[in-house]
Amino acid sequence: MRYSLGIDAGGTYTDAVLLNSEDGKVLQANKALTTYPDLILGIRDSLDGLDQKFLSNVRLVSVSTTLATNTILENTGYPVGLILVGKAGIPADQKIKCSIQVRGGHNSAGNEVEPLDILAVEHFILEVKNKVSAFAVSSYFSVRNPEHELRVKESVVRLTCLPVVCGHELAQDLGVYDRGVTAYLNAQLIPITSQFMQAVTSEIKKRNIQAKLMMLKCDGSMVSIEEALKKPIESIFSGPAASLLGASHLSGFESCVVVDVGGTSTDVSMIHEGLPEISNLGAVVGKWQTKVKALKMETSAIGGDSHVWILNHEIHVGPRRVIPLCLAAMKYPEIKEKLKMDQNILRNQIGENIQPTKFFMKSGKIPDELNSEEKDLFERLSDRPYTVSDIYWNENRMPSPMTMNTLIQKRLVKTIGFTPTDALHVMGEYEQWDVEAAHIGAEVLSRFTGIEKLELCSKVKEQVASNIALNLAAFLLDGVDKEEIRKIINGKFFAGIKVKMPVVLLGGPVVAYKADLGKYFESIIVVPEYADVGNAVGALVGKGIKRLEVLIKASLTESKYNLKPESYIVFYPGGRTEFSSYTEALQHAEKIGSELVMDYMSSSGLDGSAVKINISRKDISVEEGTTPLETRLEFLGVGE
Repeated sequence: MRYSLGIDAGGTYTDAVLLNSEDGKVLQANKALTTYPDLILGIRDSLDGLDQKFLSNVRLVSVSTTLATNTILENTGYPVGLILVGKAGIPADQKIKCSIQVRGGHNSAGNEVEPLDILAVEHFILEVKNKVSAFAVSSYFSVRNPEHELRVKESVVRLTCLPVVCGHELAQDLGVYDRGVTAYLNAQLIPITSQFMQAVTSEIKKRNIQAKLMMLKCDGSMVSIEEALKKPIESIFSGPAASLLGASHLSGFESCVVVDVGGTSTDVSMIHEGLPEISNLGAVVGKWQTKVKALKMETSAIGGDSHVWILNHEIHVGPRRVIPLCLAAMKYPEIKEKLKMDQNILRNQIGENIQPTKFFMKSGKIPDELNSEEKDLFERLSDRPYTVSDIYWNENRMPSPMTMNTLIQKRLVKTIGFTPTDALHVMGEYEQWDVEAAHIGAEVLSRFTGIEKLELCSKVKEQVASNIALNLAAFLLDGVDKEEIRKIINGKFFAGIKVKMPVVLLGGPVVAYKADLGKYFESIIVVPEYADVGNAVGALVGKGIKRLEVLIKASLTESKYNLKPESYIVFYPGGRTEFSSYTEALQHAEKIGSELVMDYMSSSGLDGSAVKINISRKDISVEEGTTPLETRLEFLGVGE
């Protein structure tokens, strides 16, 4: 018997699942807390919970991870030198320390508009080579002619031993600066991803697993680890991609809408006839607009582990994530006694960080640079949970909420608090961990709201269900104002929203929200078995998917009476070729596009004999029936 091992290192939990390679059924699964800053510890914990005797028969391991997304959001990537060639400048609000803009670039026909200032490029390379770990380059219209990017790359290789990433290697879309950002972020991630995958590889070998190692991309496709290490930027949002694929596999629906209620957020996406829906816009990570093709997705910062906090008698849910009281009490039972003690918090001091059910502790991450106030507060904390009163009585002064907020953002401090997961424990709808801790926390919060604890928990659950419904409706009604959708969701009408395909729910306690969603939508709503580890399943069932575009443009010469095609240029990823006739150009375009798809599948470790290529064509002609002035061929390759 052969097995496949899926691993998903999510924002809150790290899941591991064993699948029977013959029928695709789940054999075993296990969850562990994701560990920061070293994700491999959480992966190790999740693998420890599996029956080790099965692991020697694992022949495929696939990983999805939040590593790339978190690195970008936390600005903890390696330093990179960015070289922009041509007209685009770097916005003043972007924090790119080592960058330069030089003369050069091409036009839309791929012709050079200005010679590359190679002397300025090489001066910059020599100036910053000891300050950076890699280089990124993006040139004006390099998707039509990458010559200047390739010349810069040659100079970097010749003058340094550092890696260099070209914009045209990652994206075909126009936009020199956004391609540059994509290359810049990719270069930042290469050393981090390499270290992470080396650790994963080492951990797998320790367990006597001899298997092919793959990684899931943000478009739902799988690639070999060698290919993934070249383009780690493409693993951003691989978690939502994994949940989409896992939901489809577990439910048996090739077309469905998927709602993934995770610990940190709720994500809505869709799969149609076995292929994920892809956004026409590049993925946005934090303040960075990239050219990476990712899932079309609706996300909100409310999940099962969102912080429930009280202000002016009102209940707020999120957007910050905390460790649920019921889960934390399993490891730190003293928090139950601390919850029972009356904390010295005045109502006018209450805020998101000053709550009677919130605890703070060091995360284990070593701080880089802290100002005096941050250092003072950090040193007052421990590796055990402290209440606000603990911190206050130790130093006889209240901690600054803003300073604490900074330490949390830097991941130096992790927090524990009341969550929707705790509310479900109190209501008896999900009892995975310490129910007593959840009850005590609800009782404490109820004193600040003036309502009974069961009513408090019911209102929390209602807020989460309403948020899930809003997200789902906003995704399906793309282009409709969200506030108008909110009126429909929260209103009492003799009409509702009909969803024309099944809705599949993923997440640990998500079954508790199934009936609530049924009140908002007319649809088949399904919670499949193993819904709590759907992401790890999805990491295994992705296909090889390659999308690329080949463009044929007529090179026109102006006569006295009209415009005549002088030749036809074929633009494809990495190059351009000119032909005297349209027929030759079309034949070459179809051939080179198919070859590039197959080359990609081969480099990704996929079986070429199982690859299917679909080509769609769009022509632009002056008159119907005449030879097109422009033809756009879109290739979609799908492999097992």
